[in-house]
Amino acid sequence: MSVEIARHWRLNPQRYQLVGEECPHCGHKMFPPRDVCPECADNSHQPEFKFSGRGEVFSYSTVYNPPEGYEDNAPYTVALVKLEEGPLITAQLTDVRNDDVQIGMPVEMTTRKITTQGDEGLVIYGYKFRPQLAA
Repeated sequence: MSVEIARHWRLNPQRYQLVGEECPHCGHKMFPPRDVCPECADNSHQPEFKFSGRGEVFSYSTVYNPPEGYEDNAPYTVALVKLEEGPLITAQLTDVRNDDVQIGMPVEMTTRKITTQGDEGLVIYGYKFRPQLAA
């Protein structure tokens, strides 16, 4: 279990703030961080980039038969979200009825419980997306 806890804390910037990288060569923004830019293949050090957390639903699917550990959430919708800054990321949608999800729907990142792991009950939180709240 200690290895799982260490990995959990190491990924906190990505899970809670959508921190990725920006290629210093071509400006491509990446999430999650990568060793090599997928756009220009530059492998120099990429500085951190904090995404706004806003985007839109690019595609989605409702999960009725979830993997082990996620049964309590079913049915739930998983979306491919296109962030304002460009990257596509996969995330569960929350605070919206599955039938109300639409392609192009504006969404924003929020932090929610993902699952509970192990006998000790380690609660794993991470990012999900919800419909954008009015400004």
